[in-house]
Amino acid sequence: MGIAEEIKQQKFKSEFSKAIVNIIYTNSWLNQENLQLFKSYGLTTPQFNILRILRGQHPKPATVNLLIDRMLDKSSNASRIIDKLEQKELVIRRQCSNDRRAVDVLISNKGLELLEEMDEKMSDWESSINTLTEQEAQTLNGLLDKLRS
Repeated sequence: MGIAEEIKQQKFKSEFSKAIVNIIYTNSWLNQENLQLFKSYGLTTPQFNILRILRGQHPKPATVNLLIDRMLDKSSNASRIIDKLEQKELVIRRQCSNDRRAVDVLISNKGLELLEEMDEKMSDWESSINTLTEQEAQTLNGLLDKLRS
C-alpha cells in the first residue's frame, strides 16, 4: 500500500514533500516493528543499539562519548541507558585506566549471549519485511545517504 493510502492523503505539496512524509512514516513503522521484538527480550531500542555497538567493540571497551557518537538516536541519554543495562548485568562499567575521569563500558558475557539469542529472531524479522532486491536496497541506501549529505 502506498503512503497516500496509508495516511489517507491524496495531495502532497510536491513529490519531495511526499517522500519526506513517507520516510517519517516508514521510520515510525520500522520502530514499532522493532519495539515488539525488543520488548520480548526486556530491551528498548536504544539499549539494543548500545549493546550492538559494544559487541562491535568487543573485547575493547567503549567510552560513553564513543557510544553517544555512534548511537542511532542522538537524543537518547546514553548514561541512563548504560545504568539500565548495568542493572540487567548486560554491560560492565569501570574507570578508564588512561583517564580517571572517563568511564569504560564493556558488554558482559550475559549481554553477548542475549545478542546471540536475538540474532536469529532479528534475521527472521528482517527477512519477513524484505521486499526489496539487493540492487533496490543499494539504490535506497544511496538515495538516503544523498538526502542527508
